[in-house]
Amino acid sequence: MNKSIIVAFLLPLTFLAGSVLAQDQGSQSSYAYATYFVCSPDGESRADEIINSSFKPHYDAAVEHGDILSWTWMQHFVGGEWRRVLVIIAADIDSLLDASGALGEIISDQTPEAGRAFSGICSSHEDYIWQTVEGVGSAAVTVPRGAAGFTVYMKCDLNREEQADELFASVVGPVFDRHVGEGELTSWNWLKQHVGGKWRRILILGAADHKTLMATREAIHADFSERKVDRAVKQINEICGEHQDYMWDILVQTP
Repeated sequence: MNKSIIVAFLLPLTFLAGSVLAQDQGSQSSYAYATYFVCSPDGESRADEIINSSFKPHYDAAVEHGDILSWTWMQHFVGGEWRRVLVIIAADIDSLLDASGALGEIISDQTPEAGRAFSGICSSHEDYIWQTVEGVGSAAVTVPRGAAGFTVYMKCDLNREEQADELFASVVGPVFDRHVGEGELTSWNWLKQHVGGKWRRILILGAADHKTLMATREAIHADFSERKVDRAVKQINEICGEHQDYMWDILVQTP
């Protein structure tokens, strides 16, 4: 019985570092601009220091002024080559692009040495813009996820990926909903690609720590044995047949 994608945690975000709107918030979309960095392992702590000392004040100010809704900085715990992720979230694509461009200019003008030092450590990156999916997810992408995140990046059949969204909304999502609460998940989200590379959908899970995430995974896995859910999981695995799992430490999330 192949539940490989969903059960593997099938979450970060973090983002998202550390980011889908709550189902009771209607059909409004939000957008997350995620930059995934490949960094030199011996310089990663220095990169984190630069984010906190030189970049964070500007990103915090953008949240305070309403230019963006939230931003997150995450570090690799388990996964592939991506070592750090910077995520900014806005209510619409125009605001997201405006804020991203403005923040880049501010950092370049006001902290050029810090920017050069950061680029020397994290010398390559990949950009994605993710969009929330109506009716799928337990909370807004801006809701704090806790210290631990788990993201599953999925490559899907472009002709059938909306069917995967529907299955998550109607069948699989309610299983995750049952495991949001004290001692389990803080939230979960399902996002679709707006701009980016081969990954078309992501499942994001948040919890207080990684052990809680893994324990909750086992509980959710047991719930997948229900016949209707099992069929939906198999269909999603057929539609999204390739995946990459990451576990993230969420270092900064504002607010």
